[in-house]
Amino acid sequence: MNNLQTTYKNSLALLTDLYEITMAYGFWKNKMHRQQAVFNLFFRNNPFEGGFAVNCGLDYVMDFLKNFIFTDSDLSYLAELKGNDQKPLFDQGFLDYLRNMPFECDVDAIPEGTIVFPHEPLIRVKGPLLQCQLIESALLNFINFQTLIATKAARITIAAKGDPVMEFGLRRAQGVDGSLAATRAAFIGGCAGTSNVLAGKKFGIPVLGTHAHSWVQAFDSETEAFEAFANTLPNNTIFLVDTYNTPKGIDNAIAVNKKSRSQRS
Repeated sequence: MNNLQTTYKNSLALLTDLYEITMAYGFWKNKMHRQQAVFNLFFRNNPFEGGFAVNCGLDYVMDFLKNFIFTDSDLSYLAELKGNDQKPLFDQGFLDYLRNMPFECDVDAIPEGTIVFPHEPLIRVKGPLLQCQLIESALLNFINFQTLIATKAARITIAAKGDPVMEFGLRRAQGVDGSLAATRAAFIGGCAGTSNVLAGKKFGIPVLGTHAHSWVQAFDSETEAFEAFANTLPNNTIFLVDTYNTPKGIDNAIAVNKKSRSQRS
């Protein structure tokens, strides 16, 4: 089994649905693979029943396309696939074609962070039909997920009316890259920072944080926990107030904050 480093460093040409490859094979078999085509990526309805969406994911798309190749490992895997008759699914000639195929599509796109609307092309891909088909699933994956996150972040940021919003989704995200992509998309959507340290390093996003409920539970009282945290990080004190009782937690946080300020003044 591949480790994470191998998985994310290699070409992602196989990040696709099988039917994209079988369709590409069909185009090649029918000598249609060089036929010029135009694919438009768009969505039909605004997410969250809102009035807009925030376009996101383009940087991932461009990195994917710049590194779009079928490696020897990819082609060996495809050569092992069998049809219902237990014969190879693909002719060797098709796999050889994929091995030597330069990427030739032209791509036009709306910049990330732009407000977009239903039925508006976010990405336009023009090129050989076979290549347009092969990249369809990956582009949908990058744009759909990250646009959803960026849009949600924008809606929450607007509702906050100027107060900074922090992204804190690592522990609930869909896998390793899901967490990185979502953090980046939330930042594009308006979030001021993230709890995700790896994303902070990778994308230059400010890293922010509170403490966990476990910090409060490690002390005899909430007030003692708040005081210890304030003394430990006087320049980065953000309290989590809902461990036991939120209204009382707010009162305790205010009291500790006032005490800390008076001691530092």
